[in-house]
Amino acid sequence: MSKPEDSSNTKWAHKSNKVIVSPRMNHNHTIGGGRKISENPVAHRHLPITTMFEAISTSSSQITFSTSRSSIISHLFPIKNRSRHIRQSFGRRFASGIRCKAVEITAAESGIKEEKRKKGRYALENLTTWLLKQEQAGNIDAELTVVLSGISMACKQIASLLQRSSIINLTGVQGTTNIQGEDQKKLDVISNELFCNCLRSSGRTAIIVSEEEDVPVAVEETYSGNYIVVFDPIDGSANIDTALTTGSVFGIYGPDEQCLFNIDDDSTLDEARQRCIINACQPGRNLLAAGYCLYSSSVVFTISIGKGVFAFTLDPTFGEFVLTHEDIKIPKTGKIYSFNEGNYDLWDGKLQSYLGYLRQPGPPNGKPYSGRYIGCLVGEIHRMLLYGGIYGNPKNKNSKNGNLRLLYECAPMSYLVEQAGGKATDGHRRILDINPEQIHQRTPIFIGSPDEVDILQQYLA
Repeated sequence: MSKPEDSSNTKWAHKSNKVIVSPRMNHNHTIGGGRKISENPVAHRHLPITTMFEAISTSSSQITFSTSRSSIISHLFPIKNRSRHIRQSFGRRFASGIRCKAVEITAAESGIKEEKRKKGRYALENLTTWLLKQEQAGNIDAELTVVLSGISMACKQIASLLQRSSIINLTGVQGTTNIQGEDQKKLDVISNELFCNCLRSSGRTAIIVSEEEDVPVAVEETYSGNYIVVFDPIDGSANIDTALTTGSVFGIYGPDEQCLFNIDDDSTLDEARQRCIINACQPGRNLLAAGYCLYSSSVVFTISIGKGVFAFTLDPTFGEFVLTHEDIKIPKTGKIYSFNEGNYDLWDGKLQSYLGYLRQPGPPNGKPYSGRYIGCLVGEIHRMLLYGGIYGNPKNKNSKNGNLRLLYECAPMSYLVEQAGGKATDGHRRILDINPEQIHQRTPIFIGSPDEVDILQQYLA
């Protein structure tokens, strides 16, 4: 995988005020990495007996023992001023007791368990290796591999900043608003810059669409690939100051006609922007890849390239995303619903009837559904993929089109959930079939387990 050339004289359009930003990025510095701790397995051979027992029973122990049981006994029970014969005899008697139980296990079963143990401890697969395997299998091309690697790098840096946000004074508002009129947090702005920098540095991205940008951003340093990347750099940013769950959402559309323009020539700017908008506004069914990164007690990078859903958890010791959830399948039904019921009186009667159904005791345990609401779309979808249920962000009397953005929030999440076997609708249409007419277009959304979405649609019909 070749490293893109350094683009030190890069200019790119930032917001509608035509500010030219030329950020630099140090590719040799990774935020969120950790030290590899090297241990000497034979540094302390003669440990206390209790410590040795703990080492034997702990699967993560790095201490290496001899395969000879009598050797183990001699370490555990050193007998001074006794003959070697006595020690060996004691070791044989001790070992014979162990062998009595071991006889019950066949050699084949023992070999299988040993193989599973080794695979679980040592055969961990990181995101980079997984992406390369997908490329070799022909599921993605080399250009998309580079783009996804750049996104994962941005997520690692954002995760590190979130963990230290209170320490380095990154909490609170920035004092600016985005195109939606929302107050921007400091980390909204910084995370957006990190995403843009990593995508620009990849050299494979032609157009960037972000929640924090007024218009699509054309990337001048595109060497190949020409991908359109849409993203929300920080979802649930209202949770930042209280250290609650947040996340990042992204989607990648296929190569299209390059959308480059000279920002020094005002006469072509409007026309070029219109061309960018046309290229970027695609229905979710055209997505080549989509995913999210969850920032919580663990940092989880979840992705789909159209071949199922896979989740990777960040190992802080080595700074790598490690495969922890392979081919996720959402349960067909669930007993959790996620709605902001503070807006209950603003919803229409059909939806209120559906909420009444959820609150009634029912099978399989005679209990009602459990209401869970995090205030972060990424957190809601992550839990739903693992445990099932339904999430809803409907339209109401004050928000006729719902609150979530179609292009870079609802479409990528709907793509993931459908890849896992779930469903997503605006109440009448499949989310992935809606063609956005504007970059920041909003839509109602109901998403989750297939059986739960089907029941909802019966109420809304």
